[in-house]
Amino acid sequence: MISINTNTASSMAAYNLGSTNVNLQKSLQRLSSGSRINNSSDDAGGLAVSMKLSASIRRTEATQANVNNAISFLQTQDGVLKNADKIVSRISELVQLATDVTKSTADLNLYQTEVNSLGDQLTSMVGEAFNGVSLFDGTTLSVITSQDGSQSIDISDTAGDFDTDVATNLASGSLDLSSAAGVATGEITVVTAAIEALATLRAANGAQQSRMTFAADMLAINKVNLESANSRIADVDIASESANLARFNILQQAGTAMLAQANQSQQSVLRLLV
Repeated sequence: MISINTNTASSMAAYNLGSTNVNLQKSLQRLSSGSRINNSSDDAGGLAVSMKLSASIRRTEATQANVNNAISFLQTQDGVLKNADKIVSRISELVQLATDVTKSTADLNLYQTEVNSLGDQLTSMVGEAFNGVSLFDGTTLSVITSQDGSQSIDISDTAGDFDTDVATNLASGSLDLSSAAGVATGEITVVTAAIEALATLRAANGAQQSRMTFAADMLAINKVNLESANSRIADVDIASESANLARFNILQQAGTAMLAQANQSQQSVLRLLV
C-alpha cells in the first residue's frame, strides 16, 4: 500500500531518533556531572539509598570533628598535668632539702616561700579550661563516637582528683617546712601521695586518649566504606558511559540518515501522478 497522508517508516524513524537523542543527552549529563543519578527518574530506589548514605557520611564527618576535639581536650588536660608534675617534683625536692638538720631557720623559710608559691601555681591550674569547658571539675563528659549516636566514651571522670588529691594537699600553707624534724615525719608522706595521685591521673588520661584515637580511626574507616558504597550507587562509570556516548552518537547519525531516507521514499508517489 502506498499513501500520502501516513508515512509509517518516517514516524518510526523519528521516534527512534528522539529516543536516541534523549539517551544521548542523559549520557552527556552523566559524563559532565560525574553522577549516574542526576534526576530522581534516573534511579528512584538508588537515589533514596544514596541520600541516606550521604547523610550518614556527613554525620560521620561531624562525629569525627567532635572526637578530635575531645582528643584535643585530653591533650590539653595532659599538658597541664605534665607541668603539674614538674611543679610537684620541685616541691618534693624542696621538702627533702628541708629535712637537712644543718639548715638554719632562714634557709627553711626560703624553702617555705618557694613551696607556697608553687602551691599557689598548682591551685591556679585547677581552673584551666578548654574552649570554656573546665579541665578539672570532675564532670564526666560523654563523647558520641558513632554517627548513629549508639556508642559513646566517657572522659575526664577522674580529672577532678587533681584538685582534691594534688592541688589542695600541696596548696600554699599546706606544707610546714619550719622544722626539719617535722618535715621528716609528715610532709614527705603528703608529697609522695600527691605524686602517686598525679601519676594515676596521667595514666588515666593516656588511656582515654588512646581509646579516643582508636574511635577516631574507626570513624575514618567507616567513612571510607560509606563513601565507597555511595559511589557504587551514585557515581558514573566513566568507561562504560563513554562507550554508551559513542553508541548513541552513532545511532543519532544513523537515525538522522534513516529519517531522511524515509521522508525521501514518499517522493515515489509523484512518479505515479505524472
